[in-house]
Amino acid sequence: MASKRLARLNEQVKREISGILRLEVRDPRIGAITVTRADVSGDLWVARVYVRIAGDESERAETMAGLEAAAPFVRRRLGSELHIRRVPELQFKEDRALDHAMRIEAILKDVAPGADPEGLDPVDGDEVE
Repeated sequence: MASKRLARLNEQVKREISGILRLEVRDPRIGAITVTRADVSGDLWVARVYVRIAGDESERAETMAGLEAAAPFVRRRLGSELHIRRVPELQFKEDRALDHAMRIEAILKDVAPGADPEGLDPVDGDEVE
């Protein structure tokens, strides 16, 4: 039962933080970001908030610095939206899952350059026999 409650809380935290960042935070360092996941600890002390950031490494670092600076404001706003006994400390983390997936795909293409995962010939789209 507790895990269902925690899963609902994770989704609600993700949704609320996404809205707060999009509509209320005015830090120019925080550009276009996507909140991909929130993991609230069972004791409600910490919430790790994973974000996807567009841009190069310097822009990503600047955005992360902006998120860290905005964390107390976001936490206060989150406290006014959620009805829980303790609002967790927010830790923003960059979600690099998509980067890892693209890197793995590139490696696989290098290993088997002629293979197509869909079973289609890469030249004309006909099925390979």
